[in-house]
Amino acid sequence: MIDADRMAAIDRNAEALGISRQQLMESSGNAVARRVKSAVDTGSTVQVVAGRGNNGGDGFAAARFLQSYDCRVTLAGHPERIRTSIARANWEALQQTSIPTDTVSDSQHVAIESPDMIIDAMLGSGVRGPLREPVREFVRTINQVETPVLSVDVPTGMDPGTGEITDIAVNPSEIITFHKQKSGLEAVTAPVTVADIGIPAAAEEFVGPGDLLRLGRSPRSHKGDSGKILIIGGGPYAGAPALSAQAALRAGADLVSVACPSSVADTVQAYSENLIIRPLKGKRLSPENETTLQNLASEQDIVLIGPGLGNHAETMNAVESFLNSFNGTAVVDADALDVVGSISTSTTHIYTPHQGEFARMGGDPQSEWRERKSAVKGLATELDQTILVKGMYDIIANDEMVRVNRTGNSGMTVGGTGDVLAGITAAFACVLDPLSAASVAAYVNGRAGDRVAESRGVGIHATDIIDEISKIRQEAAD
Repeated sequence: MIDADRMAAIDRNAEALGISRQQLMESSGNAVARRVKSAVDTGSTVQVVAGRGNNGGDGFAAARFLQSYDCRVTLAGHPERIRTSIARANWEALQQTSIPTDTVSDSQHVAIESPDMIIDAMLGSGVRGPLREPVREFVRTINQVETPVLSVDVPTGMDPGTGEITDIAVNPSEIITFHKQKSGLEAVTAPVTVADIGIPAAAEEFVGPGDLLRLGRSPRSHKGDSGKILIIGGGPYAGAPALSAQAALRAGADLVSVACPSSVADTVQAYSENLIIRPLKGKRLSPENETTLQNLASEQDIVLIGPGLGNHAETMNAVESFLNSFNGTAVVDADALDVVGSISTSTTHIYTPHQGEFARMGGDPQSEWRERKSAVKGLATELDQTILVKGMYDIIANDEMVRVNRTGNSGMTVGGTGDVLAGITAAFACVLDPLSAASVAAYVNGRAGDRVAESRGVGIHATDIIDEISKIRQEAAD
């Protein structure tokens, strides 16, 4: 079962793996045509009603595989307003064939005779909300014709995520969808065929550029909408929490505060005027800071705890006490991971260990990444949390799913890159579910490191990676 957003990410990841969207559309059209051929005889009349997006493109492609049928294609809208280049290419290819095509741009000219089969290729899994004309009138007309209807991907007018119908929707005889069952189709009584269109398993298993598509930002956003983060760190080390904080800001968080011992507060502030510093009493985190930390954390979306704290017994007691009492979402990194076995909480945590820390948490370290997948998922299930284990291949898991990230390079073994990753994870956890946040953070961190290596070679600094984070986000937007 898969939702529309996840499907869009998989399509983009497949493209990054060398499977073009044009190739996938061709496979989708072929799958639709095969379904038609199994339902009606050669020479039968087939009416394709297509929209201006990729769902329509699937319909255009299907028509080219149905030239032994009496097939006609009707575009609901203006050809010059076809929304994607691949759908437009398939429409233009149709014009070079003998297949009749026509366009209808207003509801007054909607008409469907009585073909042997109708293909509903107007709106697919990426479209939600009330229908516009002439699509709405086509839906009404299709439902009045006593002809078998094959809907492509999802019935036009149905919310692909919930199966709900806002206004009116095609009532299909059957549905053909692609790659995996769409979540909203559970609400439909019509039979569903799931067609394999050649998307490789790697497009789902490995984190890719498609996963960044969910990081879109509304132009109507206000301060704080993209996340408020409290970083609890510092004491023995001042650079670590500063790196995490700057990375979180570059990753898109709106407000980042650093709660650190007063002994290093001025040093942390000196790294950037963009940071909000909350000094704590003492030279290291201690139980006496508990009330202050809980009050500060209650105002945030995410807490990141661990960078630069050190492992003094007093500090570890304070970390354990805080995590047992805190009722929000926390990213737990570095020395703070040593108390994971002592935490008893039902709240949401994301753990970001390297392999040595993973072993200390109770995990079974494996040198081969495929074997490590089951070990990480096993501990994630036992702890009922999300775990991101850093390595040449990062493994990200919860009790339901495992993702693998392949970005990054050997130059990133330099100190501070883990602090950067923790900051990115915290920023993304403000707007994504924990598994997605950790997965996308691993990809962005590694991809940023790869960009630095491409331009500078060896000698990467953690601060170099921070400078690339927003550029990686922009790559996905482009």
